[in-house]
Amino acid sequence: MFSLQTIFGKGDKFYGLLEASAEAAHGASKALVRMLQHSGKPGSLAEFQEAHSREKELAAKISAELVNTFVTVLEREDIEALGASLYKIPKTISKFAERYSLTVERIGGVDFASRAQMLEKACEVIVEMVGQLRKGMRLDAMKALNDRLQAIEAEADRLILDLYGDLYKNETDPLRYLLRKDLFEILEKAIDRCRDAGNVIYHIVLKNS
Repeated sequence: MFSLQTIFGKGDKFYGLLEASAEAAHGASKALVRMLQHSGKPGSLAEFQEAHSREKELAAKISAELVNTFVTVLEREDIEALGASLYKIPKTISKFAERYSLTVERIGGVDFASRAQMLEKACEVIVEMVGQLRKGMRLDAMKALNDRLQAIEAEADRLILDLYGDLYKNETDPLRYLLRKDLFEILEKAIDRCRDAGNVIYHIVLKNS
């Protein structure tokens, strides 16, 4: 005799897919920190391309499983929203790495590394938040993690503003100005993607607690 899980599909597979997606984002952030610690050297883009490809593969698997699974552990729209928000993190990081690799010789030794470390910390929290979903809808624990993420994002915004301040005051080369500004905005967006993913997770827990 088959159980309902056997008939309808094992719902908790989505936890594994979402956890792998969060890990791919974290891996991309760690690769970015390594690249930026060697300021002035473009570095290899292979790690970023691999993380982005892995994220695309996981997003496709999540979509396929949503079609083929009758019973899901979370609401379908929540799985879709979280999968989409996680997908955008390594995608944005990869975009930054590509632009940085192309422009680093022109922009020189701008300190992006400390800001990238904030991004890595944000991704670490995202990994922990996604992992908590499997353990149950514990609102207090998730709120503490989300507060941590919001604090990291606020500090990262402050650091980015420092970069903008230096740019506006001291940059006299129009091309360097545009290149640096473009990179600042992409890095800021990557951190915002982490905040967005955290908000989706917290919303899921609020709905189910």
